[in-house]
Amino acid sequence: MNGSNPSGSERVLSIFEEISAIPRCSKEEERVCAYLRRRTEAMGFSVRRDGAGNLSVRVPGSVGCEAAPTVVIQAHMDMVCEKRSGSDHDFSRDPIRLVEEDGWLKADGTTLGADNGIGMALALALVEDDTLARPPVELLFTVDEETGLTGANRLEPGFFSGRVLLNIDSEDEGVFTVGCAGGVESRIRVPVAPTLPEPGAIECCIEAAGMRGGHSGVDIHKQRANAIRVLCRALDAILRTVDIRLIDLKGGKSHNAIPRSAAARFACPADRRTDAADAVRALARSVRLEYADTDPSLTLTFSVWNPEAGGSRTLTVADTFRVVRLLLALPDGVLAMSKQIEGLVETSCNLASATLADGCLEVVTSQRSSLMSRLEEATRRIESTAALAGGDAARHNAYPAWEPNLDSPLLDRCRRTYRSLFGREPAVEAVHAGLECAVIGAACDGMDMISFGPTIRDPHSPDEALELASVKNVWAFSRALLASLAQKDDD
Repeated sequence: MNGSNPSGSERVLSIFEEISAIPRCSKEEERVCAYLRRRTEAMGFSVRRDGAGNLSVRVPGSVGCEAAPTVVIQAHMDMVCEKRSGSDHDFSRDPIRLVEEDGWLKADGTTLGADNGIGMALALALVEDDTLARPPVELLFTVDEETGLTGANRLEPGFFSGRVLLNIDSEDEGVFTVGCAGGVESRIRVPVAPTLPEPGAIECCIEAAGMRGGHSGVDIHKQRANAIRVLCRALDAILRTVDIRLIDLKGGKSHNAIPRSAAARFACPADRRTDAADAVRALARSVRLEYADTDPSLTLTFSVWNPEAGGSRTLTVADTFRVVRLLLALPDGVLAMSKQIEGLVETSCNLASATLADGCLEVVTSQRSSLMSRLEEATRRIESTAALAGGDAARHNAYPAWEPNLDSPLLDRCRRTYRSLFGREPAVEAVHAGLECAVIGAACDGMDMISFGPTIRDPHSPDEALELASVKNVWAFSRALLASLAQKDDD
């Protein structure tokens, strides 16, 4: 069997291109689900869908391999939908426009969706390859992974039978993931009381933009700027000398993406406009220096929105202080590094989104930790901070950590298969991101799991890129691994 099979990897990319033409933001997976169903039913495979919208496809083993243990190949249908400022892309209808550049596949101004479109493409290509000796396979395509592992959490008992699971949702070729952090979202609500602005005020705006953002798990240790935090530092700088009154504020979008832009509108005494602008300019110089390496395109600007403020209701000065101070006090970034695994983030928090509108400040934070006690501590810290600001925080989309099993038979087989193909030892690691393996493993006793995939850089941001050479390697490895799993023993 020729493990390299370059025509096979080209087939994977061709399927990925088809998937990229289908809008599939989280909670909007109907069209991609219909595509997967049509394609697999056309091959004669048995397809089921559960109440959550997850899809299971049963594929018989190759001739002579029917009695081998069933292998589950798992990927998620949704993608994070982020775009650059000024992009006219409509994620509800427009295809992702693919661009190949220097051995990498990117998108034109948006997230690429290789997380996890390439996983679906690999899974389909594997079961459509009639030259491959493979065991019985169950394809498991889940919904709404990116907003809280919803599909995995709602899997129906008996929806699949296999107890060997290959999750194709990791982002470094040559690395096998055997553990991940647990996580939870906090959704904070703080009531405020809009009122009429003071006479003689003007409407001004601060915008923080141009930041790189990224995945709140795999990129959190890179110390990139959080646009909400930068914006609130600017508001705080003004409030030290000028009594401004917030009108609205908005920043961030996805719980698992580091915010790249944020803006606030406020009423400012007309005779203090220059003081406010000077405070923002001074801070802009500082933050550009702070983030020169990580966010070289960062901008922080002050402008006059309206020379009058009579048409907009504002917060009181006291409520403005309360909002800004809460957003400054909430934790953001790495909170602790692992003491067991060098270089691994143990606990973190992403200040993911903030919206001030209709008499309420709403904030979403996303906490992760490989230690559930530390996850609880970070979440209680957020709840306490919200209470001190006169608000409350509710928990959503909690999921457990996946504890590594270094004695896993599947891991041993993967290592041997990789060595035989490429002549080098693969890396084995736990990650700070959340993976559906954690939820599936907690619900299914005896599940032997591993996660792998081609190299993807900057997921969850418009800089997302897929390394084409790594797709070829993962295709070769996946075929060889399935062929090995189809055998009756390890010989």
